[in-house]
Amino acid sequence: MSDVPAVSVVIPLYNKRPYIARALNSVLAQTFQDFEVIVVDDGSTDDGAAVVRGFDDSRIRMIQQENQGVSAARNRGIEAARAELVAFLDADDEWMVGHLKSIKRLNKKYPSAGAYSTAYVFSKKNGKVKTPKYKAIPPKPWEGIVPNYFKSNALGSHPVCSSSVGIPKHIFDEIGGFQIGVWYGEDEDMWGRIALKYPIIFSWDVGAIYHCEAANRACTGNTLRPKTPFVTMVQNMIQSGTVPEELRIDLQEYVAREEIDRAIWYTLRGRTQEATEILTKCHTEQLIRKKRMVTIVTKIPTSTFRNIGMMVALKLYDFFESCDCDTALHNPDLLTKK
Repeated sequence: MSDVPAVSVVIPLYNKRPYIARALNSVLAQTFQDFEVIVVDDGSTDDGAAVVRGFDDSRIRMIQQENQGVSAARNRGIEAARAELVAFLDADDEWMVGHLKSIKRLNKKYPSAGAYSTAYVFSKKNGKVKTPKYKAIPPKPWEGIVPNYFKSNALGSHPVCSSSVGIPKHIFDEIGGFQIGVWYGEDEDMWGRIALKYPIIFSWDVGAIYHCEAANRACTGNTLRPKTPFVTMVQNMIQSGTVPEELRIDLQEYVAREEIDRAIWYTLRGRTQEATEILTKCHTEQLIRKKRMVTIVTKIPTSTFRNIGMMVALKLYDFFESCDCDTALHNPDLLTKK
């Protein structure tokens, strides 16, 4: 190994003390060992930083800053990265032992691509593991250029997640960093901006475990959920006629899927008026059934949602999951709160 590592691993840390050791141990257990680890402590108020300091490995270094959000933390890590290939891992997720080996192999095989992602699985609160339903991607054991990134996102689970991806550092110089001040969708915004200009590479090798059961995830809040920055950008591009014609239909369906997911977010929290407004403005040709079913559920009175039984709530949750709406539906318990 040279003085410059082959991969820089960036881990944003904010109040994830119960999980950060698991994340770091999963990095140190990799079969590919030529890496550095940059943990960016974004103003944590717990003792997660002390856990990081307890690791006796010279490849791990920590940067501490005032709380600015996950995008600022990732951007700080990118700036500090010495390697050309930057891999990301959320502090409450973990890697399978072969993840970095797969990412590095894909990078070598497709050096002109914009991002490299392995498959990932969801670890749920009940201990069960759920495999995402990827669409418009050749079946296992295929790996290569995603035929149509936006179609894959529109019809199924996202082929890229924040703990499964590696990105060349020079891509950030061109595309820019993660958008600061955005609490939800900042990662999808990044992958989308890259996909507009570069191929996205995917491998069926399962490399990451996304822990839905972890506390303090953005997706488990009960706050307003705005449009993602990428959806806003694409809608502006469509309106101005600057979308490449070969991408127009798939981008329209991508926007529809994101907006239907946003409507489900509000629906599962009893905020059916907001959900109805979103669905009214949502135009789709390929997701009509999903839109209709969600629209039907929004007709349930808010008071019913607040008093709904847990079994019924979970059945609704499972229904939406079966529709491949997997981006932010990991806390059905909110349905039963008064």
